Amino acid sequence: MKRTLPMAVLLALGGCGTIKDTYNSWFGASVPAAKPAELVQIRPTVTPRIAWQSTIGAADKTVFFPSVSGNTVWITGANGQIAAIAANSGAVTTRFDAGQRIASGVAAGGALVAVGTARGELLAFNSTGKALWKAQLPGEILAPPAVEGDLVVARSGDGTIYGFDAASGKRRWVYQRSTPSLSVRSHAGVVITRGLVIGGFPGGRLVALSAGNGGAAWDGIVALPKGTTELERVADVTSFPVVDDVRACAVAYQGRVVCFDAVRGTAIWGRDVSSFSGMAVDNRNLYITDDKNAVVALDKTNGSSVWKQDKLLGRGVSRPLALGRYVIVGDYQGYVHLLSRDDGSFAARIATDGSQIAAAPVALDISTFLVQTRNGGVFAIAVQ
Repeated sequence: MKRTLPMAVLLALGGCGTIKDTYNSWFGASVPAAKPAELVQIRPTVTPRIAWQSTIGAADKTVFFPSVSGNTVWITGANGQIAAIAANSGAVTTRFDAGQRIASGVAAGGALVAVGTARGELLAFNSTGKALWKAQLPGEILAPPAVEGDLVVARSGDGTIYGFDAASGKRRWVYQRSTPSLSVRSHAGVVITRGLVIGGFPGGRLVALSAGNGGAAWDGIVALPKGTTELERVADVTSFPVVDDVRACAVAYQGRVVCFDAVRGTAIWGRDVSSFSGMAVDNRNLYITDDKNAVVALDKTNGSSVWKQDKLLGRGVSRPLALGRYVIVGDYQGYVHLLSRDDGSFAARIATDGSQIAAAPVALDISTFLVQTRNGGVFAIAVQ
């Protein structure tokens, strides 16, 4: 029987406190178990400001990823509230109740909004909150769905990926693969790009599926399980892959980061890095929050080291966002840190509401980004 265990359980058995801290910050611990690094004094080189802020329900024990569709930001919380906000002003344009508690982030595309529940229900609404359809999956939906054109993709807790017709909710295809008997419970969703649905799996695999029929276009090895015990052999892709014009890259917990040719699936390069939170990409580098909460930059063409920022160790650091000249992360106290993309030095810091920023910051435009906190605060931050 397959066991999908929380990271906290795995790490309590395995004795790896820093990853346990990251997991706890995602799933409800108010502070990391191990003492986090104190914030160092910095000399700001840029002045971020809160352009607008809003609120939605608290996250409880899940992670909510905001979704940007055109000029609209969609947000949700565990209590079932879903809201649309004008990205340029912060004005709430729509707010409605899904009618039950929500366990995933929100996805939006065209006139459709989709969320998932812990009971495995995929719920679709139109932009005014009218219920359109409901589909039942066999397990909880922790990852945010993905919407692209006439396709909605959802992922159940066992890693199975489903494709649904956006208009009717009819299931088009399903992709399931054998996975290790022990794996990490995560919120890793998929990326839809150029006719492919790309997602990572337990056991250290990255798979690209045809968006049309769910067939495997390619299957790449990110990390091979190592060690003698089941815990030592956990090597799961627990975060979103990143894709640019050439590469599709993924990183595994207790594993490696590997970049593949996005079309053919052949490995371009790989190196040892362990991450639970994930990474970002821009036109020069990959930026990874590693399993000790250091932020590292690697040259995306060959994987060589560019810089490492290790002054945030143990602070529950989020997946990064690469935005212009900065790499942006949040931490367990609700601070947002702006790092120079050139050398990783601190460029600025700004506080939000004091609660964890677990999901990656989301870009609104070339100089503004969005964060959502565990307490349900939503902050648009402009970089001047």
